[in-house]
Amino acid sequence: MPQCPRGIGDVILKIDSPALIEGVKLQRLDLWPDDRGYFLEVQRMGQGLAADFPKETCQISAAMNYPGIIKAFHIHQFQTDCWTPASNLFQVALVDLRPDSATFGRKNTLYVGNLRPWQILIPPGVAHGYKVIGTQPSMLIYMTDKFYNPADEGRIAHDHPEINYDWELQHK
Repeated sequence: MPQCPRGIGDVILKIDSPALIEGVKLQRLDLWPDDRGYFLEVQRMGQGLAADFPKETCQISAAMNYPGIIKAFHIHQFQTDCWTPASNLFQVALVDLRPDSATFGRKNTLYVGNLRPWQILIPPGVAHGYKVIGTQPSMLIYMTDKFYNPADEGRIAHDHPEINYDWELQHK
């Protein structure tokens, strides 16, 4: 586990940011609003960030989250996640915990959802979590390249002292 300085790390504002953790990929999604609401295409099998996910073991799930909650941190040894924040706003935290990675110990923060419809590919070994921003529930739809396996689901406390992520309002 790296000894990270207190903070939120690099705030990622562009999908091709040079500060992005190695192996994490971002893709803009089209959002089609009209007077009835909006349409968001989440995933096409065999295309986009999850193009290489095997159809035989791919799983698509959804998590509805109440305002202000923090779900962090998860980490996988083998599973790759592809997240689509589908409604409202998320503060996504990523931390590279792969000792052999060029970005070991780097933290990224992404503000994604309705206002920034990005999809996020999270490789194994990158700890990930989020906080729901705002006053409304949010929806995260995610695809994994493997079926859920509790033995591959690692948990790290959201306030782990070595990750040292600052979940407080940043007052920018």
